[in-house]
Amino acid sequence: MSVATRVFVARLAGTQVFDPIGDEVGRVRDVLVLVRAKGAPRAVGLVVEVPGRRRVFLPLTRVTSIDTGQVISTGLVNMRRFEQRAMESLVLGELLDRTVTLTDGSGEATVEDLSISRQRNGDWLVDQLFVRRRRPSKGLSLRRRGETLVVAVDAVTGLAGSTQEQAATKLLEAYEDMRPADLADVLRELGEVRRLEVASALDDERLADVLEELPEDDQVGILSRLESDRAADVLDAMQPDDAADLLNELPQEQAARLLELMEPEEAKDVRRLLVYDEDTAGGLMTTEPVILGPETTIATALAQIRRQDLPPALASMVFVVRPPLETPTGRLLGVVHFQRLLREPPHASIGSILDTDLEWLTPDAPVGRVTRLLAAYDLLALPVIDTEKRLLGAVSVDDVLDHILPDDWREHIDEDLEEVPRG
Repeated sequence: MSVATRVFVARLAGTQVFDPIGDEVGRVRDVLVLVRAKGAPRAVGLVVEVPGRRRVFLPLTRVTSIDTGQVISTGLVNMRRFEQRAMESLVLGELLDRTVTLTDGSGEATVEDLSISRQRNGDWLVDQLFVRRRRPSKGLSLRRRGETLVVAVDAVTGLAGSTQEQAATKLLEAYEDMRPADLADVLRELGEVRRLEVASALDDERLADVLEELPEDDQVGILSRLESDRAADVLDAMQPDDAADLLNELPQEQAARLLELMEPEEAKDVRRLLVYDEDTAGGLMTTEPVILGPETTIATALAQIRRQDLPPALASMVFVVRPPLETPTGRLLGVVHFQRLLREPPHASIGSILDTDLEWLTPDAPVGRVTRLLAAYDLLALPVIDTEKRLLGAVSVDDVLDHILPDDWREHIDEDLEEVPRG
């Protein structure tokens, strides 16, 4: 192994970081550079994701080797959560996709990658940019995207900052396989303008999943800056209970306008939830648990709870009802737990294995009763029914935790780990 003399940063994304004895420390998520008005930007360290989804700062002075597919550190890692400082820029998060101007007068280009080079004194400087030249939008061309070229960092202007809107293609490529909660952490670390640019580049389903993992203030900040039609599409893609919670945080006129723009079926579920107090089972419930009729086979029920978009807590049980099967349903007959489904023959009907003794909630049940029942019976979800025993929805344990934890719990999740100054 050796210390590389030049590294292209986009290729570092996701690279494993090891200590000297070969134990994995984490994975590279970004590179931090100081962009200066004069002189080449200087790379100062790596942003490394360690177990627990924590992102920490690893100075390049503590990197002993950068080789194919791995980074070796001295083993001394500051476990304090990474916080970006003034004058620092994240390469993947902020510099890639930036528009720069070529000093030879040939026009503008988009930065798709950049390299950092190790100097004799040990410093790492940004020395080259891999850019795609912008082509005039005249006529047809076989090279519509423009030619790519490698240029010296001093052959462009505009890397230090730009007032132009910036794309987020390269950042999202690097984070394509991230879970929504992890991508939400990335967004929280970005500046307000860049956060909105990245959020706007996500498709509706992905943005909906990410918003559900963000604190309410960040949710409101992003949704309020989207075009109304786009904001309504994102609300359509969210779980109804999460969409209702978000609309409750918006000004009344804005919330009403977005409800009008939503798809009628999605808006109907959200409106039903908005009538309940947020501290009740009705305010916490989702209207979209797994609901099936008693004649449904176990094989079909298992296929339903395997859906990728279904939260794990709601996948723990199937609610069995008389028609109609959409909330508010016909009479609730009982539930079937996931483990019971695994123990029975696939061709049997779920109506033959019902649990009819499950506790249930009314929509006005206070959150204290909800938490006590979930804890007392070791359940992940509970049905919410009306006076005629029609199923209105279900309250899951994750919704209860989101409600009872402090608003800023995401920001203090790492307080049990040692905090020391950045090295």
